[in-house]
Order: sequence, then C-alpha cells, then structure tokens
Amino acid sequence: PGGWVQCRGHISLAQKDNVLQPEGDETQTEGDTVTLDCLYNSSSSNDYLFWYKQDGNNRPRFILSRFKIGQGKTENEFKERFSSRLNSTFRSVPLKIQKLHVSDSAVYYCALSSSITLIQLMLILFYTYSYFLSH
Repeated sequence: PGGWVQCRGHISLAQKDNVLQPEGDETQTEGDTVTLDCLYNSSSSNDYLFWYKQDGNNRPRFILSRFKIGQGKTENEFKERFSSRLNSTFRSVPLKIQKLHVSDSAVYYCALSSSITLIQLMLILFYTYSYFLSH
C-alpha cells in the first residue's frame, strides 16, 4: 500500500562558506523514514542553517532553522514529522522526515548563513511568518 516519495537535493556553493547536498534523488516508500544530508563549511563561529521545501513551481517554503547557539524553529505544519539537529563537530544538519507521505515529494534545500545578525534574523522570521499568513 502506498506510493513512492521522491526527494531531490541540490548543491549550493558560495566562496568560503557553503553547503553541500548530495546530488540525485532519494526514492522511498510511503510510510518510511528518510534522512536528507546537508554538510556545511563556515568560517564563522555562529552558524545558522535552514531547510526549505519546494514542490512543483511553488516558492520554497520554510521548514525549520537550526542554530549553533540556541534551538532554532520548526514551522507548525512540519513539527510532527520533520526534525533536524545541527552537529557543529561534523558540520552537518541532516533533515529527517518520518512517516513519508506522497505529498512530501519535493526538492529540499539546505541554506547556510554565517553572518546573520539579530535584525536579519527578525527580518527572515518576519518574512517567513508573513509569507505563511498570506498564502
């Protein structure tokens, strides 16, 4: 019972600070658990990692954030099945999705910000909240 769930990763590089996601597709059975890898390099002591989901031609949607210092945030709609833990020793922030649904089929993006300030953080969170309120 159930269908296939396909998750796709992308590579994003920027000078010294970058994230690396394995290329290719992850194919799992509905109901299974998948872990999407994301490794990062950062010259900063303050690392801020974000996961986004993009399905079809829609805009990427914020899933969660993880900070080197502090807990981060997970959007309500993803709290039950999506989780991540930032490991600063191995410089990884894998995204774990449990009890896969066919609707989880999407492109998942990992993003890094090493120089985020409180004002930038507030703007990112405001944008995220305003985006969800207006859509």
